[in-house]
Amino acid sequence: MGKRSIKEDKNIWQRSREEAGLTRAAASEAMGFISDSRIEKYESGKSPVQPDEVMAMAKAYKKPGLCNYYCSHECPIGQEYVPEIKVQDLAQIVLQTVATMNTLEKAKERFIEITADGEISDDELEDFARIENGIEEIAMASDALTLWLDNMVASGKINKEKLDKARAVLGKKQ
Repeated sequence: MGKRSIKEDKNIWQRSREEAGLTRAAASEAMGFISDSRIEKYESGKSPVQPDEVMAMAKAYKKPGLCNYYCSHECPIGQEYVPEIKVQDLAQIVLQTVATMNTLEKAKERFIEITADGEISDDELEDFARIENGIEEIAMASDALTLWLDNMVASGKINKEKLDKARAVLGKKQ
């Protein structure tokens, strides 16, 4: 069995591995193509982690959120375009979504007025920005729901095969 780290300032990669109860050697074995010395390099900050390694960690450590973390914090393109998704309870996600949908329902007619002519005038910008913000909140809630679902599948609380069958009925990607 490997030594237990006493380092206090651990990065997300090391914390996630330890939370999964894996030594570097066991993590290397679970991921298949990443050596324990390579794991040590990105956990110590000596070398940046690569996207394929993040995907392998997310699966081996049962932490799908590592992919979003990588994209929103480490990838230059993702830092610009991918927001960080916070892990939330299902009830929080649903309540936020419904509240935002109610707000957008009230703004629906104004949205049509603003966009009907294909242009947004200066006097329409404030209302448009408010509506755009609500749409972004819905997108974030959707991403939070997807992350919640991915976590439930990774933990075994939701049956992936049954979920995939239900998605197939709807023609949704698996």
